[in-house]
Amino acid sequence: MRKTKPTETEVLRSLAALAQAQRLRAFRALVTAGPEGLTPGVLAEQLDISPSALSFHLKELMHAGLAGSQPDGRRLIYRANFAQMDALLGYLTEHCCQGAACEVSPKRGKKAPCASC
Repeated sequence: MRKTKPTETEVLRSLAALAQAQRLRAFRALVTAGPEGLTPGVLAEQLDISPSALSFHLKELMHAGLAGSQPDGRRLIYRANFAQMDALLGYLTEHCCQGAACEVSPKRGKKAPCASC
């Protein structure tokens, strides 16, 4: 679990990793899978991507700290690193609304940057 906020270098590495369509799709699939994670075979099938290309993209996500893997018998399970994702989102929204609490906008039914939006 991450206890400190990420450095600017770590944030840039994470954003750079997500700035590629296949990696973004892979990360979103891992987030959707939750803590159970996915095997590379299942992930490759879901994304309709070759195993070698998927391996490259997973390596980049792992290098950025956004994903990790764990052996499970003879296979690997890949999981999103939710602590890193939360730290990244926290970094990006740290000074949102000049420190005021964000509220749900009744007009749009979703979170607005601030009560006046």
